[in-house]
Amino acid sequence: MARSTVTPVEILHRWQAGVSGALEEDRPLAKPSKRIAPDFEHLAFWELADDLRSRAFGITPDSVADVVRRKTDLFFSIIDELHTFPLKSTIFLETLWNLWLPLAMQLSTAKQSLKRPLIQGILGGQGTGKTTLCQVLSLILGKLGYSTVSLSLDDLYKTYADRQQLQKADPRLIWRGPPGTHDIDLGIAVLDKLRASQTPSLAAVENPKSNAIKPDIIKNIEIPRFDKSAYGGAGDRSQPEIISGADIVLFEGWFVGVNPVVEPKLNEFLATAPFPISTESDCQFARDMNAKLHDYLPLWNRLDRLMVLYPQDYRISQVWRNQAEREMMATGKSGMSEAEINRFVEYFWKALHPELFIKSMVEGDRVDLVIEIMSDRTVGKICRAIDLKLTL
Repeated sequence: MARSTVTPVEILHRWQAGVSGALEEDRPLAKPSKRIAPDFEHLAFWELADDLRSRAFGITPDSVADVVRRKTDLFFSIIDELHTFPLKSTIFLETLWNLWLPLAMQLSTAKQSLKRPLIQGILGGQGTGKTTLCQVLSLILGKLGYSTVSLSLDDLYKTYADRQQLQKADPRLIWRGPPGTHDIDLGIAVLDKLRASQTPSLAAVENPKSNAIKPDIIKNIEIPRFDKSAYGGAGDRSQPEIISGADIVLFEGWFVGVNPVVEPKLNEFLATAPFPISTESDCQFARDMNAKLHDYLPLWNRLDRLMVLYPQDYRISQVWRNQAEREMMATGKSGMSEAEINRFVEYFWKALHPELFIKSMVEGDRVDLVIEIMSDRTVGKICRAIDLKLTL
């Protein structure tokens, strides 16, 4: 296939412009035409040009034409709703085509083969785009006929009263977030109920000839939610969201799926005194948080898949957090100073240092997909963990 000089973003921009104000029957792909055949050829070229991404999504020369057609159909099914996402058009379209659309298609295929609700774990630090990813995936998967629910590790925090007692027992737990501040049993119970649920959309996929949905398929499941503004920002449980089940569960958080590191490896890492770990008490805190991760393993065992949003440089999350805080304060809301934000972010680095824990996950065998996040928040490499190891 000859090299294409036309990029996917240029094609998508043109398609998007052609849709604006047009009647449905007049839209660019409403009727097949020779006019759009070159677009498909260009898009097929770019699908195969990125070897890492094509392997991550199982795209081959034999399947590329079908992949482009399916992605195109999905693109036009959501094009009228793209304005609801406050991202720059070029970045959004590029990420949509290269990541969100093929990922939604991959999740759809994985769920069908699983024959029960799928639980997708999403590991990513502050500012890596977990919330936007879940929102866009929910929209696309809805077009594919699947219901989704997003659950954050934050939703599993212990109650305010329980965390007050926890802090009395261990004064180092000055903020919610580190291992030990979550209700693991609650998380296990919720994921087990979701895994056992069968929604009408799932039943329709599995029994396409049956128009009747049995009443016992519908089950009310309480999805915990957390109000971070309660108690002056300390946060507490809020009213749970009641759903009847979900075909696909998007479970995200800053250390979702993270395994404890073996003691010799942890001690070797701590011996180099990586910033901001500088004192023996910092080292002991890191050891204790690592030990707490063992309690989370039964929760992680409920995951069917795990992806990592992997910043090119973990330290950029501190910059992102400062930017977000300034933007919030510009609207008149109260916020933290730069010094307070830095102390806040560094606290979590002391608990589970990204340079050790996230890298260990990427180099392990539990991660299916790695998505590199660049300093400007654009997406870099998209690859299987096994392929990323060869490039590190």
